[in-house]
Amino acid sequence: MHTHNMNPQGWRHAAPARLLHWLMAVLIPVMLALGWYMMEVEDEPGSEVYFNLHKSLGLLLLMLLAARAAWRLGHRPADLPPSVPFWQARLSRLGHGLLYLGMLLVPATGLAGALLSKSGAAFFGLALPRWFAPDHALAEQWFGLHELAAWTLAGLVVLHLLAGLKHLLLGKDGVFQRML
Repeated sequence: MHTHNMNPQGWRHAAPARLLHWLMAVLIPVMLALGWYMMEVEDEPGSEVYFNLHKSLGLLLLMLLAARAAWRLGHRPADLPPSVPFWQARLSRLGHGLLYLGMLLVPATGLAGALLSKSGAAFFGLALPRWFAPDHALAEQWFGLHELAAWTLAGLVVLHLLAGLKHLLLGKDGVFQRML
């Protein structure tokens, strides 16, 4: 099923897809910045507020990703305009696949680390059940993977943004406007 509306620029994604995209587009950079900042202040009194917020927003992102994936399963987007070369369309599919993988791996590895840490994980104050006994060494391994995945996702987001700007400013092919 195609989820697009014809307009002078081509087609747009359906409103739920656009809403989920922009919520995540705002939250992901906020989370990257918050993660960087909280590591700078982790030994200062009161820093747990930043860690708790980071964990809660990470869980929220995981839920938004689940909603986005569920929507996408039932609502395949239309093909790119014919003006987009085949190799760019293939690269776009690969890039989107990697973005989805990153959006899953970053919160999943963070959650695994949090559940193995002595502080555990909570969603805006609601403690998640412990599935494992705290294990500091294993938690640190998961947090190392979390950091690597976060930097990789940051790079993918930058590439995604640059590709969108290329379509808006150079290609002027309506691809960027589908998500507005």
